[in-house]
Amino acid sequence: MREIIFDTETTGLDPQGGDRLVEIGCIEMVNRVLTGEVFHAYFNPERDMPAAAEAVHGLSIAFLSDKPLFAAKADEFLAFIGDSPLVAHNAGFDFGFINAELAMIGREPVSRDRMVDTVALARVRHPGAKNSLDALCTRYGIDRSHRTKHGALLDAELLAQVYVELTGGRQIGLELAADSTGDALVASVVSTTRERTFRPARPHAASTEELTAHAAFLETIKSPLWTE
Repeated sequence: MREIIFDTETTGLDPQGGDRLVEIGCIEMVNRVLTGEVFHAYFNPERDMPAAAEAVHGLSIAFLSDKPLFAAKADEFLAFIGDSPLVAHNAGFDFGFINAELAMIGREPVSRDRMVDTVALARVRHPGAKNSLDALCTRYGIDRSHRTKHGALLDAELLAQVYVELTGGRQIGLELAADSTGDALVASVVSTTRERTFRPARPHAASTEELTAHAAFLETIKSPLWTE
């Protein structure tokens, strides 16, 4: 089975509030084994870079100013991911930014039915434990000493190793039999994160009749505390 492990870096936390994608790193795995095929790109976000975001990933506007727009790389990115499952840590965040960028250029969103969230996997595998990428690397003895800042491709490489451990613990690079237990875990977690149709919030304001009834009730209270 082909899967894409990926990560993104952004200008902030909210694509609906104007934050943009600035880096994406994707790694191909087949039967949980790295193939060596990757997609990696930086993007010009066409906006400023907040200091807090730059402190996380180290990507300045000066560095990004000559990089292509997302639109210029969209076809290459979509061709690379194909129709494969997409694995990310806190995947809803990454999907939100990718789909926001696709929407801005009039392209169809990537279905969340393809989303595999390693945070959700970790919560099932290690309930009550810390689920950050750093914490999981420590748990599984994965070397991250070269990770001084967040980077999409580097984090995807670390996540690929974490994902293998979460789904059976087979050594990356060896052609071993598929782990049916790991596949069952992924299937059970994915089934809970599929897109759902949410009902709009119900109105909670009191009706005129309810307000009238409430006022009549208050009139029956002798010497209420709120009038003292």
